Amino acid sequence: MSARRFAPLAALCLLTITAAARADLLDDILERGTIRIGVSEFVPWTMRSSSGALIGFEVDLAKKLAADMGVKADIRALAWEGIIGNLQRGEIDVIAAGMAITPERALKVNFSQPIARSGVGLATNTRLTADMTSISELDSEEIIIATVAKTLSHEVSKSLFEEATIVVFDDARLAEKAVLEGEAHAYLASMPEAVFLSLRNAAVVDIPIDEPLLASTEGLAVRKGEQELLNFLNAWVVARQTDKWIPSTRDYWFRTLDWAQGDAR
Repeated sequence: MSARRFAPLAALCLLTITAAARADLLDDILERGTIRIGVSEFVPWTMRSSSGALIGFEVDLAKKLAADMGVKADIRALAWEGIIGNLQRGEIDVIAAGMAITPERALKVNFSQPIARSGVGLATNTRLTADMTSISELDSEEIIIATVAKTLSHEVSKSLFEEATIVVFDDARLAEKAVLEGEAHAYLASMPEAVFLSLRNAAVVDIPIDEPLLASTEGLAVRKGEQELLNFLNAWVVARQTDKWIPSTRDYWFRTLDWAQGDAR
């Protein structure tokens, strides 16, 4: 019999074996009893406690995900710039690092159902903006808005406030100081930074709107082709959104500073 007649069959077998191997990651995780979850340090997603332990929203999420799978969480703090490469090389099973879902990243990884929204937030000096009734009033040449160089907030500041005077600082502490001391009307920063500044200085700083001015949606990420694991993550996200575990845990880390009291929780 000609070898050519076996070629289609061999190709089909190879395709079947490859597909099965690629679909086995979920089984591998359950069999090894550990899920390797990559995080990246950025407050309050992931950070170090005074004792050096990893804490934060994504750390709680990783532990809850592992517990619901009946396995242990192997949480690995990785550099943000290389975390997708770590996933693609199979060094981790899942990325849980507040990663925004974008078309560009979706070419490299598969995203789960959305976990939360984040983005650019606005904190205002209460005294300087007391008479304002609309955010649009900040878009005036008499208004000074502080932001930090080389951040998303800086990049989008001019498009959000074309007429305002944008003052760019090299350090977040200097930008915050400008708002606190009345040298700037507002501070454009990540939503958590804006919220925390207001929580620490409630008498001086306000959050005029509760949603990001420019929003992004975060999801978990897995390697391309890991459909069984992705199916589980999607079901898990839906379940934990429905029972309010994700939003309540998110609020703890993003809407309060309770966790900063002696590394609570």
